[in-house]
Order: sequence, then C-alpha cells, then structure tokens
Amino acid sequence: MKKLIACFCLIFWAGLIAGISFLEAPLKFQAPGITIPLGLGIGQLVFQALNKIEIVLLVIILACSFPAPFKNLQTRLLVILTIILLADTFWLLPLLDERAKLVLAGSPPPASHHHILYIIIESVKLLLLIVLGSLNLNTLRHEKRY
Repeated sequence: MKKLIACFCLIFWAGLIAGISFLEAPLKFQAPGITIPLGLGIGQLVFQALNKIEIVLLVIILACSFPAPFKNLQTRLLVILTIILLADTFWLLPLLDERAKLVLAGSPPPASHHHILYIIIESVKLLLLIVLGSLNLNTLRHEKRY
C-alpha cells in the first residue's frame, strides 16, 4: 500500500507542476486585464501554495519509500528530487519572491537569470517525477505478477 501511495503522490505532483508551472503561469499574463503587478501577485500566491503542497507530497513519498538501499536507482533519484525541492524552497523561490516584491513596489530589479534557472529546475523536477512515477508503476506491476 505504501508504494501505491508514493506512486500516486509522484504522479499527482508531476501533474501539479505541469499544470501550474508550464500552463497556468505563462498563460495568466495573456488574459485580458491582467497587468504585470496583478500577475505577479497571483503568481506569488500560487507558487507559495504549490511549494507547500510539494513539501507535503515529498514527506509522504519519503515516508512511503524508506528504508531503501542507496544503491537503488529510485532512492538516488528521490535524493536528487529532495535536494532540488530544498534548493527551490530555501534559495530560489525566496529570490524570485524578493524580485516580485521589488516590481510590485515600483522598483524594477536588476537583470538576472533566476527565472530561466527556475524553468530549468522545474523541468528537471518534472522529468524526475515522471521517471520515478514510471519506475514505481513498473515495480508495482512486477510485484503483482508474483
């Protein structure tokens, strides 16, 4: 049952990232009447909520996945996913939040590559989630045969 819960959380998390980071975030600025400050304010709320949900999902996945040998590919990928989420939570998202606050205060921030880095990290995270979800599904399928 723990593996099934972990698998669900991985796939659900991948869907959240695909829907929010790669669909909602870029499209909101194309909606009529959405200004940069309004879009940034919405984005801050959405990405803060997404980050909290990601942390909860990761805790559930970790609780359902351990103990596992570190030589296991799934365990290694899960460690990488954990490091990425920690970097997002404690480094990159706070930087992006500060940049958004500057824009909302009417003071444009200096140029940076943080948004591009965020897109790259989100892409890697999404790929990791898809791979981990697929590996877990294969494990579940293989265990049911025997």
